[in-house]
Amino acid sequence: MNIPLSNPDISDFDRQAVLDVLNTPALSLGPRLPEFEKVFARTLGSRHAVAVNSGTSALHLCVKAAEIGEGDEVITTPFSFVASANCALFERAWPVFVDIEEETYNINPFGIEDAITSRTRAILPVHVFGRPCEMDPILLLARHYGLYVIEDACEAIGATYGGKQVGTFGHTAAFAFYPNKQITTGEGGMIVTDESAVAALCRSWRNQGRSETGAWLQHERLGYNYRLSDINCALGLAQLKQLDEILAMRNAVAGKYTSLLKDRVPEVIPPAPAARHSRNSWFVYVVRLREEFTRSDRDAVLEHLRAEGIGCNNYFSPIHLQPFYQEMFGYRKGCFPITERVADRTIALPFFNRLGDAQIEAVCSALAQAVSRLRHGVFSLSQASVS
Repeated sequence: MNIPLSNPDISDFDRQAVLDVLNTPALSLGPRLPEFEKVFARTLGSRHAVAVNSGTSALHLCVKAAEIGEGDEVITTPFSFVASANCALFERAWPVFVDIEEETYNINPFGIEDAITSRTRAILPVHVFGRPCEMDPILLLARHYGLYVIEDACEAIGATYGGKQVGTFGHTAAFAFYPNKQITTGEGGMIVTDESAVAALCRSWRNQGRSETGAWLQHERLGYNYRLSDINCALGLAQLKQLDEILAMRNAVAGKYTSLLKDRVPEVIPPAPAARHSRNSWFVYVVRLREEFTRSDRDAVLEHLRAEGIGCNNYFSPIHLQPFYQEMFGYRKGCFPITERVADRTIALPFFNRLGDAQIEAVCSALAQAVSRLRHGVFSLSQASVS
């Protein structure tokens, strides 16, 4: 079999939207850009949306808009894609990590206050795997200490917390549209904010520092080439119109996985159900081996699945244990034990809109076989990718 880890769902409707742009002279900075932004903002219930070329770029400009600079501190999670912390480093600020909740994998909101210092300027919660963070205590802390809130919603379009869309709680938020995301533009990202001045600044920064109304080749400030082409925006518009259907399909796939794994592979912990006041937006489907298993056991399972033609991966590797973070900040194993314990045992299974029942069945069977081999001592440490 050959079941990929992810598979973008591109329809004839999407292809036609891109072709329509290719038949015009406006391939970039054309009408699809503001249209995509307008529809996205309306979908989220935000006043402004600013399209950029990646979620990383969106996070960077959110940090910059908060006037965070050298020596400032941004509190975030060590269990995320590295861009969540790198965006602070781009502005010579320091990411300060707070460990996660073992059940949700999100930052523990009740650990944040202990990390606040006189240099703290912002809290950057990450809605990991599309599960909303507990925003009420985070917002309460931010108001009490006068901190900026930047939501990393790159994995969470369509998720809700207390009936409100994720990405509309903070001063700014970032979304991403890489091909493995719920909707894709190929490469791309979006900043959302209710602050008109912030939106105007971000539009200027993404376009080499030009003003929105300024003359061509006139630059008011230092900027970047973070533009998103009309080709990408056309694809994003088409995908956005299908968002509800996409989220429903992904929710159905997650439900089938959970149902099968619960009885067939009790050695793995499936993703926790959404909190009663929240709605998940499924980005990936990540299970975790129980505590009796080791990182070497997890790696052996990954090797087995790949040998069976099943795409899989560990998800995530802790940010604080990335080599350059260890070198810059002196982090070592043991600094954030919950993150490390979770990360050592995670397995991302194939997950995409149109993953079929037979494919889900095959993945679960292969996973059950791999765990059974662990139980019976078939794997040895030499077969695992020990690091």
